[in-house]
Amino acid sequence: MTRGARGALGTAIRGQWRPVSASAVLSALHQGAEALVPVLIGLVLDEAVTTRSPDRFALLIAVLGAVFLVLATSFRQGARLGERASHLAAHQLRLDLSRRVLDPRGGAESDRLPGELVNIATNDAKRVGAVNLALPIGLAALCGLLVAAVALLRISAVLGLVVLLGTPLLLFLAHLLGRPLERRGAAEQERAARASGMAADLVSGLRVLKGIGAVPAAVARYRDTSARSLHATLRAARAKAWHDGGMLVATGVLIAVIALVGGRLAARGEISVGGLVAAVGLAQFLLGPLQTFSFVNGDLALARASAERIDAVLRAPGAVRAGTARLHRPARGELRVRVGLGGSRVDFEAAPGELTGVVTGDPRLAAALLACLGRETDPDSGSVELDGQDIAAVDVPELRAALLVAAHDADLFEESVHDNITAGAPRPELDRALTASAADEVIRALPEGAGTVLAERGRSLSGGQRQRVALARALAAAAPVLVLHDPSTAVDAVTEARIAEGIRQVRTGRTTLLVTTSPALLSVADRVVFADSGAVAPHAQLLADPDYRAVVLA
Repeated sequence: MTRGARGALGTAIRGQWRPVSASAVLSALHQGAEALVPVLIGLVLDEAVTTRSPDRFALLIAVLGAVFLVLATSFRQGARLGERASHLAAHQLRLDLSRRVLDPRGGAESDRLPGELVNIATNDAKRVGAVNLALPIGLAALCGLLVAAVALLRISAVLGLVVLLGTPLLLFLAHLLGRPLERRGAAEQERAARASGMAADLVSGLRVLKGIGAVPAAVARYRDTSARSLHATLRAARAKAWHDGGMLVATGVLIAVIALVGGRLAARGEISVGGLVAAVGLAQFLLGPLQTFSFVNGDLALARASAERIDAVLRAPGAVRAGTARLHRPARGELRVRVGLGGSRVDFEAAPGELTGVVTGDPRLAAALLACLGRETDPDSGSVELDGQDIAAVDVPELRAALLVAAHDADLFEESVHDNITAGAPRPELDRALTASAADEVIRALPEGAGTVLAERGRSLSGGQRQRVALARALAAAAPVLVLHDPSTAVDAVTEARIAEGIRQVRTGRTTLLVTTSPALLSVADRVVFADSGAVAPHAQLLADPDYRAVVLA
C-alpha cells in the first residue's frame, strides 16, 4: 500500500476509531458467541446420552439461550456502530475533498473533469468509508475463527491444528488474489470517473455543440471513452470473480478437510458423538468467517485503490503560491500589470477610478490575463500590483474581495434570480446593478419576476439573459476593482450600448477593466490598452491603427 492510500485510509479510520473499536468488540463478541453454539450443542447431546442429569441438562440449555441472546444483541449494536462509522468517515472525506476543491489556491481540478471530481467525492469516498465497517467484521471473523480453533483443539488436537495451519495459508491466498483486483479496481474507477466527467460536459455544452454541428464528433468521442470504461469495468469484474471464486474453492477445501478428519476421528472412537456434532457444526460455522475474509479482503483492495485517487486530489499542489499579506485598507484600486504570459508581454497601469479597456486579438492571451488577475495561475514572469502590493503575496480570499474577475462564461445556480444576483451584494447597489446590466428587463419578462427559480446553470434563460444576470451579480458586488470579460457578446446592439453606459455610470469612482473587443464597450472606456502592440490611447484614437481596427471591427 502506498503512502497516499495509507494516508486516506488512516484518516478515515482514525477519525472514527471510537465507534470502530466498539463495533469490533461487539462484532467479536457476536462471532465468539456464534462459535460457542455448536460446542454447547455437543455438550447438551453428550449430557443427554451419558449422565442424563435433568438439572445439568437444563443449565446447559439456559446457557445456550443466554449465548443466543448475547449473539443477537451484539450483532445488532456492532453492525449499527460500524455502519455509522462508515457513513461518517465517507462524509468527512467528502468535506475534505470539497474544501480542497474550493481552496482559493486551486490546483485540485487540474487535468480532472468536474464529473470526475464528483465521482471521487461520491463513489471513492464511499469505498474508503466502508473500511470502517469491513475492519470490525474482519476482526470479528478472526476472533470467531480463533474461538473455533481453541474449541476444536479441546475436542481434538488434530482438528485444531488443521484450522490453525490452514487459516494463514488461506489469508495469504486472499492477499495474492486481491492484488489484481486492486489494480483493476483502480483502473475501473479512473475510467468511470472520466466517462462521468465527459458526460456531464457533453450535456452542459449540448446547445453549443448543436450550434456548431459538432454533436456527432462529441458523441463518437464519448462512445470511445465509455467503451474504455466498460472494458475496465469488465476486467475488474473478472478480477473480482477470480478472487471470490478462488476464495470460495479454498474455503470449501479447508472445511471439507475439517469434516473429513472429524468423521475419521469419530469413527475410531477418539471423539464422542457430541464432539463429532460440535466439530461438524464448527466446520459449518467456519464457512462464515472464511467467506468474510474473502469479501473484506476485496473491500480493502478496492478501498486502497479509491484512497489513492482521493489522496491525489487532497495532496494536489496549489495552482498559485499562497500569500499571507493583508491589503491596505481601504483599497484605492490602483492596478499595475507587468507580466509575461505564454510568450507575450502585457504592460499597463489603471489609475484609481479609471475605466480601462484591454484588447487583444489572441483569446488565449485574454484568458491567461484573466486567470492571472483572478489568481488562478501565476504569470510566467513579472507581477501584478494592487495599490503597490504584489498580489502574489496577498492572501487569496483577501485579494478576491478587493479584485473581482467576472468571467465570460460565469455560471448561475439553481436558485431564484434574486438569490443569484444578491449573493454577497450590498443592498444599495442592487437596483443600480440591475439597471446598468439591463437585467431589470430580464426580471420583468420572467413569470415570477426576481423570484423565478432557474434551472441548473441557468439553462432556463437564453444566452443573453444569463449574461445580463451574471453581469448584474458582478456589478452588485461593488468590488474596488472589477475585471469584466466580454460581458455583452450575447445581447443585441441596442442593449449592448445601454449596458456600456450603465457600466460606466455604476462603476464611477471605482477601477474597472473591460477585457473585450466590443466597440460599444471600448467607446466608454477612459483609455484602451492594445495588448498586441502595447499602445495605450482612447478607443477613437486607436482606431487609426489598422491592426487594432482589424481586431475590434472584425
